[in-house]
Amino acid sequence: MKKMTSNDFSTQEREWLDCAQKMGHEAGEVLKFYFRRRDLSVEDKGSAFDIVTEADKGSERIIIDYIHSHYPDHAILSEESGDDHRTARYQWVIDPLDGTVNYSAGIATYCISIGLKVDGETCMGYVYAPTLNEEFFAIKGKGAFGPYGRLQTKSTTELQRAVISTGFPYDKATNPDNNLDRFAQVMPRVRGIRRLGSAAMDLCYVAAGWLDGYWELNLKEWDACAGELIAQEAGAVVKRYRNDHGICIMAACPGIAQQLLELVE
Repeated sequence: MKKMTSNDFSTQEREWLDCAQKMGHEAGEVLKFYFRRRDLSVEDKGSAFDIVTEADKGSERIIIDYIHSHYPDHAILSEESGDDHRTARYQWVIDPLDGTVNYSAGIATYCISIGLKVDGETCMGYVYAPTLNEEFFAIKGKGAFGPYGRLQTKSTTELQRAVISTGFPYDKATNPDNNLDRFAQVMPRVRGIRRLGSAAMDLCYVAAGWLDGYWELNLKEWDACAGELIAQEAGAVVKRYRNDHGICIMAACPGIAQQLLELVE
């Protein structure tokens, strides 16, 4: 396992990242074990569009057990277990399997997302895609890093040359505010739109310069926490632009951010 280091990181920050990486890689082994198994157990969480697998639960169990063991006084917010409602200065924000629909279908675009908030502010973000063997991480104020070193967004300034990604909310069949209108607005104006199926990876790919921008509606804190910091630290303009439909987020390289925001907000 490659140790994540930067000369700018403090001892405390290195410890956070080392712990996130250990949790991520251990949980990633669980995800790789179940990936593309035909006997994978899949359950609905209220609808056929929102699902959980035994791999989600196994990954989460490893991460939560590790935090309880090493940081017993820290709070945890996780997708499957929810909020432990503990009052603490430190809170870990976890998505043990972001991209569950991809994962259950055998598509390798999925990841583990781990963020750490200190006094309510995200100070560390770590995202690991086990099958793709891609890691992304950031410390607030210290930059973002990925598979090829320090991350930097693209310099695109023309929307027509941009490749953008998006996603659609789980209530898309029943709620008319389902992003299709915004998709129709953006599609004719850009080089292409992609649907990765993992918000954390969308944000990391904007950070890496592999995407020019991304937007999505109705996310949860565990979807956005780590990737949002990674994108910001790579120079992306990141904005949560509505407060009436979960977390609605836009992230883009500076040269097209305002143009994209005007189309999607």
